[in-house]
Amino acid sequence: MSQNIERAELHRALWKIANDLRGSVDGWDFKQYVLGIMFYRFISENLTDYLDSDLAEGESGYASMSNVDVAANPEEIQDVVREKGFFILPEHLFENVRARANLNNENLNEELQEVFRSIEASATGVLLEEDNKIRGLFDELDVNSNKLGSTVSKRNGLLLKLLNEVGNFKLGRYAESHNDTFGDAYEYLMGMYASSAGKSGGEYYTPQSVSELLAHIAVDGKKTVNKVYDPACGSGGMLLKFAKVLGKENVKEGFFGQEINLTTRNLAVINMFLHDLNFEKFDIAHGDTLLDPVHTDIEPFEAIVSNPPYSVKWEGDANPLLINDPRFAPAGVLAPKSKADLAFTMHILHWLAENGTAAIVEFPGVLYRGGAEAKIRKYLIDGNYVSAVIQLPSDLFFGTTIGTCIIVLKKSKRDNKTLFIDASALFERAGNKNTITEQHRAKILGALAQREDVAYFAQLVDNSVIAENDYNLSVSSYVEAEDTREVVDIVALNAEIEQIVARQAVLRTEIDAIVAELESGK
Repeated sequence: MSQNIERAELHRALWKIANDLRGSVDGWDFKQYVLGIMFYRFISENLTDYLDSDLAEGESGYASMSNVDVAANPEEIQDVVREKGFFILPEHLFENVRARANLNNENLNEELQEVFRSIEASATGVLLEEDNKIRGLFDELDVNSNKLGSTVSKRNGLLLKLLNEVGNFKLGRYAESHNDTFGDAYEYLMGMYASSAGKSGGEYYTPQSVSELLAHIAVDGKKTVNKVYDPACGSGGMLLKFAKVLGKENVKEGFFGQEINLTTRNLAVINMFLHDLNFEKFDIAHGDTLLDPVHTDIEPFEAIVSNPPYSVKWEGDANPLLINDPRFAPAGVLAPKSKADLAFTMHILHWLAENGTAAIVEFPGVLYRGGAEAKIRKYLIDGNYVSAVIQLPSDLFFGTTIGTCIIVLKKSKRDNKTLFIDASALFERAGNKNTITEQHRAKILGALAQREDVAYFAQLVDNSVIAENDYNLSVSSYVEAEDTREVVDIVALNAEIEQIVARQAVLRTEIDAIVAELESGK
């Protein structure tokens, strides 16, 4: 089965299960169960393929073994954990649990709960605590929740349907399939639920077309980078675009992110596993990046992308210690307490490598508001850190129709200028949202690479001009909008009017003659 056909069939199956079970559990809550069972199937098949790859022809596969036989070799189990980051006993594999469930397993919920506990505990005592990435990932998959039904029987009925629906997805075996199939399905499901969940969805999901554009900008034409970072990584989709753009093997030291919402952080870790990233190649931390950044011993980063929450509140100047934080101190002022947007920008700049590039989605007000934000923009321009500002089309993101922008940061520029790009017209309508196509992305990236004026599209502006304009970074202040109104030839128009007036006079004379003739004949 080709990749495109495989993905399309999976998307149809996801849409079907979402519609079939929409009335049972609220969609935004139910995604946890769909994603959790998908994740369970993925790691089961991933581990089975890994273990079966060493079997001689004719030997029974791992799924047919017994828990007792496998448990008798604890050292081999530990070796697998050190390689994969987790272990699943054969009788706990997705396909085996599903098979037993279809034989009228009245204790399905309890069995699943025990399976999930066993998987999460598999790395304990084998890996260091910080390397135990599997722990906590099934917390949202509460098989005893009343959301699944008011009785054990109803809950088990829904769980069985979930197992069968996910198990019926038409996929080749993992080793024969494309590595990112489940990951693509995950992003599709996230997008579907985000679309129906309004602003809640927007907190967790950045459209793939925007994520891919950001990743391309941040790699800046490089074939490899050392490590990549997102300080507000949500479900991890933007980080994973680096794996698509470069190939995961070309992100040498790994993928790093931080997320303040624990549930969303766990989804990001699941997403890393779904894209078959080895547990040693990523670290998604939980916590407040602005107040308690986790990766202080790992920065700086060569490529950074982010879509921080728009105008989120933070402590700001209510915390007198923050003005001395080396991330914020250089600007001499803190971002407003009601709008942390530029606090994220300053954090990103501080953690950006000298040869690195950062691409940040920003809300439009960041570009022109006064007060503390104007002073921060002054620091960014005077320090020559802003490489480009890109105006995006409207209606790209879930939860808002406003046209956002991208600020591109660099610490090493070859000029003292800022490139402004008006990409507001580069979109196609896809469903109920706009999207940026590959051709649109290529035009934006081409303008970034050429760094030249393009009429009505790109303008390279000296930083001194921006300073004279009160450090306003709005693209419309520098890129002239094309006048699409029809050009009117005034001379020709006047001549045409004269002809019309003359013709009117002739017609009036003829009409008067006809009327006079009619009157004389009475």
